[in-house]
Amino acid sequence: MKALVTGVHGFIGKNLVVALKRRGVEVAEIDVDSTPGQLVAGARGASVVYHLAGVNRPEHDAEFGAGNIGSLEAVFSALERVFAGDRAAVRPLIVLSSSCQAIEDNPYGRSKLAAEQALEMYSGRTGTPAVIYRLPGVFGKWCRPNYNSVVATFCHNIARNLPITISNPDCVVELVYVDDVVAAFMTHLENRPRGVTRSEARPTFRANLGELAGRIRAVHAMRQTLEVADTSDPFTRRLLGTFTSYLPPADLAYALEQCTDPRGSLAELLKSPHFGQMFVSRTHPGVTRGNHYHDLKVEKFCVLEGEAVIRFRPILGSDVTEHRVSGRDFKVVDIPPGMTHSIENVGTTEMIVLFWASEILDREHPDTYPSEVLHG
Repeated sequence: MKALVTGVHGFIGKNLVVALKRRGVEVAEIDVDSTPGQLVAGARGASVVYHLAGVNRPEHDAEFGAGNIGSLEAVFSALERVFAGDRAAVRPLIVLSSSCQAIEDNPYGRSKLAAEQALEMYSGRTGTPAVIYRLPGVFGKWCRPNYNSVVATFCHNIARNLPITISNPDCVVELVYVDDVVAAFMTHLENRPRGVTRSEARPTFRANLGELAGRIRAVHAMRQTLEVADTSDPFTRRLLGTFTSYLPPADLAYALEQCTDPRGSLAELLKSPHFGQMFVSRTHPGVTRGNHYHDLKVEKFCVLEGEAVIRFRPILGSDVTEHRVSGRDFKVVDIPPGMTHSIENVGTTEMIVLFWASEILDREHPDTYPSEVLHG
C-alpha cells in the first residue's frame, strides 16, 4: 500500500508519516520544497492522499489562498496527469485536513472553507472519493511552541520555568490529541467512503485557558511533589505525555530527596490519593526495618536486590510467620493491617526494596504503631 502525504514537515505530518511507516505503508513525502514532478511521482500508485499542507500564519493575508487552496489544486493537477485518458482507473481517496475555523469569517477560515469547496467540486467532476476533517486545536509531541498551539506554548514555557501569557483565562478552547487524529486518518487505509464525506477525530476536550494552564502546571509540579496526576482521565493522560515530550533532554533525570539514617536510606518515588504511595529503600546487612503495625494501611514489599526475611505476628497473638525472599525472585509480600511486621537484611550486601502503601503518609496521623515481631 502506498500513501501520498503533503505537509510532511508539519506537526501532524511528522506524526502521520511515522505511523504509516510503522504500519509498513510506502509513503511519498511532499512538502513546500517538493517539485511538481515529485508530486506526480508520489501520486502515482497511491491509494490514499493525505493533504495536510497549508499555512496558518503567513506574513500577508493573500498567502492564505496560495497555501490552503493552491496547494490542494496542485494535488488535483498531479492526479490529472497521473490519470490522463484513463477514466476507468481507481482514483485514490483524498483525506483533507481542514479546520474548525472554516466557519469563521476571517482570512484563514475563508481559505479553509474554499479548499473544502474546491475538493467537493473536484470530487463531483472526477468521481474521486474524499473525506474532510474539520480539526479543532491539535496538540501533542513535536508541535512547534510559540506559534499556533497554546498547549505547545504552555508546555514548552512551563517546562523551562518561563512565563506564559493568558489574555483571557475564561476563553474556552477545543482540543484533540495528535495521535487520535492520526488514528482516525489511518482508518482510511481500508475505509474508502464514496463521494465526499465528513469525519471527526475523537475524543475532543474543552477547557478554558486558565484551567489548561493549571493542568499543565500540576503535571510539571509532579517532579517536585511526586504526586501523580489522575491518568484515568483521558485529557490528563494526553497532557502528561505532551508535557513530558517538551522537557529538555538534560532535564529528564532528577534526583529524589533521600532520608538517611544508620539503617540505610529511603526515598519516596510516587504518590497519589488514587493509588497510595511508592517508595524505595536501601538497607545495610544485618539491619531490620519495621517492627510496627497499621490499623488500615495495606503495604506490599518487593525485594529488588539482596536477601531478606519478612516476619509477621498478629498483634493479639504469638505465632510468627516468616517469608524468605530474594531479589532474584521478584516476589511480592502483602502486609495486612493488624499484623506487626519486619524485614531483615540477612544477606551480605545492601538490600534494595520497593514498597507500596495503600495511602499517602500523613505525618500527623501516620497509622503506624511500634510493636516488636519477635519479642511482643
